[in-house]
Amino acid sequence: MLQIKPREDKRSRNLLPVGIVRFAFLGGTLGTAGSDHLYLGTEKAKGVLSNISSITDLGGFDPVWLFLVVGGVMFILGFAGCIGALRENTFLLKFFSVFLGIIFFLELTAGVLAFVFKDWIKDQLYFFINNNIRAYRDDIDLQNLIDFTQEYWQCCGAFGADDWNLNIYFNCTDSNASRERCGVPFSCCTKDPAEDVINTQCGYDARQKPEVDQQIVIYTKGCVPQFEKWLQDNLTIVAGIFIGIALLQMEKLIGPVVACWHSSVSMGSIILHCDSWARQEGSEVDPSGKIFGICLAQNLVSDIEAVRASW
Repeated sequence: MLQIKPREDKRSRNLLPVGIVRFAFLGGTLGTAGSDHLYLGTEKAKGVLSNISSITDLGGFDPVWLFLVVGGVMFILGFAGCIGALRENTFLLKFFSVFLGIIFFLELTAGVLAFVFKDWIKDQLYFFINNNIRAYRDDIDLQNLIDFTQEYWQCCGAFGADDWNLNIYFNCTDSNASRERCGVPFSCCTKDPAEDVINTQCGYDARQKPEVDQQIVIYTKGCVPQFEKWLQDNLTIVAGIFIGIALLQMEKLIGPVVACWHSSVSMGSIILHCDSWARQEGSEVDPSGKIFGICLAQNLVSDIEAVRASW
């Protein structure tokens, strides 16, 4: 049987942790951002999203905890992968690869489900916007968020300006004594480039006018259709971002295999070693199949054990 003496490839061992450290750093950043937000919320700091739980219908759950959980998981996985690569700990490397693979396929599944159930997502977005329209004057942060959304997408309401009938200050009922009756917020108004100061009363009585005149004064398209249009117009950019994230994660999955590849003497020696091992097991050689994959993993383990023995 051909004996192959493994050699230590310091370059491959040192390159692997670099990408993993970036992964752990991103997780730490998310966790830090979440903890900073919770601290600022405790101190009653004011900001656009200082009370983000108020704009979601999640029973008091603050979505910032999601940043903490995601950041914590990413940091733990990155830390395990980094220590596993530096200390050549096979358990930590397998732990890192398996869980990162699970995360990747969960994201892939979520993307497929989002495409299949896009009508349900649209209904949920419509329900979300209308709920927040009702509470427009209840929270200054919520008000700022809605105004920013309508100005950015050049829209008004979920599917149109009449959605503002849901708000007690803007509805057109006779019992409404508000000056904003049958109007819309200023963020629904079309912008005049010649105006340097925003007219916050531009939406007063806007919905009492005929539809043709409304189109001159306010945006009549809803935010849900405008968001769909934006996705279609920027489909290449959105798809590129998701593909980039997927490739970044796949880099971390392929990294251990690449390190194993470089730590071997040559591709030919791996195949010869697999041939000898496979014949001992009474199987035929299939370098592109499962036997080669098992042999490749065993070769990495044997190289790590050989390096440990030399310490």
